[in-house]
Amino acid sequence: MSKGIGGIGDIMKQAQEMQGRLAQVQAEAATKTVDGSAGGGMVNVTVNGRLEVLSLRIDRQVVEGGDIEMLQDLIIAALNQGIRAAQKIMADEMTKITGGLKIPGLT
Repeated sequence: MSKGIGGIGDIMKQAQEMQGRLAQVQAEAATKTVDGSAGGGMVNVTVNGRLEVLSLRIDRQVVEGGDIEMLQDLIIAALNQGIRAAQKIMADEMTKITGGLKIPGLT
């Protein structure tokens, strides 16, 4: 019976180690940034690994044109591109830790 208990202890230890590595990856990902753009660079955003928008740059020509709907569409497109890029970075980092194992809530 002690083998069974030891096996559970090993699994718990491995789970704790993985949890520590996941926390480290999340902290590191928060410091990474990615850019998203739309309209040929007329709207640019920078997003971090926490999916926070750090900056938004809009080319003056878009504003001077007065087409608010186009500006809104460009902002949304740039944000979505940046968010997808940040999510990919996080997914790639998680895959390195889990070895491709699909863990609900993590990948």
